[in-house]
Amino acid sequence: MARAANASVYSPELLALKYGSRPIKVLRRTLEIFVGLGTFAFKVLLDERRGQLNRNKRTRAAELRRVFTRLGPTFVKIGQGLSTRPDICPPEYLEELSELQDALPTFPDAEAFLCIEKELGLPLDSIYSSISPSPIAAASLGQVYKAQLKYSGQLVAVKVQRPGIEEAIGLDFYLIRGLGFLINKYVDIISSDVVALIDEFARRVYQELNYVQEGQNARRFKKLYADKEDVLVPDIFWDYTSGKVLTMEWVDGVKLNEQAAIERQGLKVLDLVNTGIQCSLRQLLEYGYFHADPHPGNLLATPQGKLAFLDFGMMSETPEEARFAIIGHVVHMVNRDYEAMARDYYALDFLSPDVDVSPIVPALRNFFDDALNSTVSELNFKTIVDGLGAVLYQYPFNVPAYYALILRSLTVLEGLALYADPNFKVLAASYPYFAKRLLTDPNPYLRDALIELLFKDGRFRWNRLENLLVQGRKDRDFSAKDALQPVLKLLLGPDGEELRSLVMREAIRVTEAVVLSTVIDTYNSIPDVMRTLVFNGNTTGPLVMSGSEQESMLELRDQVFRIWGLLQSSENFDPALLQPILQVLQEPEARNLGGRVIGGITQRLAARLLQQLLRA
Repeated sequence: MARAANASVYSPELLALKYGSRPIKVLRRTLEIFVGLGTFAFKVLLDERRGQLNRNKRTRAAELRRVFTRLGPTFVKIGQGLSTRPDICPPEYLEELSELQDALPTFPDAEAFLCIEKELGLPLDSIYSSISPSPIAAASLGQVYKAQLKYSGQLVAVKVQRPGIEEAIGLDFYLIRGLGFLINKYVDIISSDVVALIDEFARRVYQELNYVQEGQNARRFKKLYADKEDVLVPDIFWDYTSGKVLTMEWVDGVKLNEQAAIERQGLKVLDLVNTGIQCSLRQLLEYGYFHADPHPGNLLATPQGKLAFLDFGMMSETPEEARFAIIGHVVHMVNRDYEAMARDYYALDFLSPDVDVSPIVPALRNFFDDALNSTVSELNFKTIVDGLGAVLYQYPFNVPAYYALILRSLTVLEGLALYADPNFKVLAASYPYFAKRLLTDPNPYLRDALIELLFKDGRFRWNRLENLLVQGRKDRDFSAKDALQPVLKLLLGPDGEELRSLVMREAIRVTEAVVLSTVIDTYNSIPDVMRTLVFNGNTTGPLVMSGSEQESMLELRDQVFRIWGLLQSSENFDPALLQPILQVLQEPEARNLGGRVIGGITQRLAARLLQQLLRA
């Protein structure tokens, strides 16, 4: 920390003070950006006019990469984001822009080695027994060498910051922030505070310039997420780390967008992407601390099949209330409860509490009723983002900075998945996690969301519970024990009277279905000759009810048995887990509920018997 004491912190006031008095420097940089991007745009427009757009696509893609590289780190960051979006850029552009991830021009090795010695206060040969004579990768803010520590012989990656980087990005953010003020003032279609979003992004980039902070980010990330066997986070060597030099464990691996190389190792890209999605969901919705820059250069497939996360400079956090609100938002979307969806925007901090959400509801209904004609899991993330974006622009929404980084993180992962499978759906891959959280998380907000999902108009939707269990079991952390006990505690709690009434009615209905279905099955198992003798030639069966009524009874019984089978077949199911449930059932409220259920079943079966006699 002492070595990083003088690390720069983003301050728009200091930038304004610094560059406000340098109009010539500002004008020169503005012209440089305008000429670089303007020339490229003019050439593309000319290609379109001449009908040569497709023929020159490769050439123009290489030109755009060179323009971004020439304009410096800020624009390299933009190019990195575009390189993972096959839904925005053609393949030729994706291929060229992907080189911006770790194949940028290098700065002189002598400068890098001098920086290491100056930052660490030691001669190079006293730290490393060997170090690569040239960088093995060059990124937007620094370049990386492969070295071997002298004291332990361990292979390490040594990242060294580019000289003059702070000056370059400082001027760019000063200009971009000025553009943000103009957009806020004159562009009515964008209701978000563009300057606030730019400030948040700039803050994150400046944090990337402090390598001690990045090391601390890596340590925290490893503590939270590397408990999974398929996730790898490298260790940091603190004795050889400073504000501008970072030494971390060397990781052998292949970038996640190099599908052929990954498959040659006997691995599947989609398995690794799915690992990334599950880890990202934990980051965004469980602990709230997430990697905000997961481009392919920062995600490696190791020969052991693990997904390695690198580069922890850009991190962000999701507020706790927003984490639960996002899960609830998905439930409301599944239920097509657009009034609740609109109210979610208060918890997500999209709207101030004094804004009336009622005009937003029809806009949500118009979009999602059309989008949800297929199942929710068939939607891709971009469809939802684009649809919500159209809604956001029409109303006084303010997109929080953390949400913009979440979108960036998830769209990058979806882009990586689309490399391997154009039909991949992030929401489908996310379903098991959402199902597990709803079934097992004791948080009151999520418990209410689960009840909302399972009950409708006083009836229990067994198909929803079955689907949740089927999806939840796909998540390796799902536990049948965790799924049962929080529900019981809620059911028997002091505020559970309304739920107890619903459960009592459903228990009576299920018991009736089991008893009568058993009678029907028993009757069907009797040989025809015996049936004629016992039932006096009655061909309608033992019960006087319609075929559809019998079918409904059998289906309900079978569905309940399937759900019990799903719980029993859970990997960690143990009959002993029922013991705490039996203890809970000894409580007075549980005994009272049991008495009401038994009474209701007796009345229902008696009524059914009387009905049979009268019909006969």
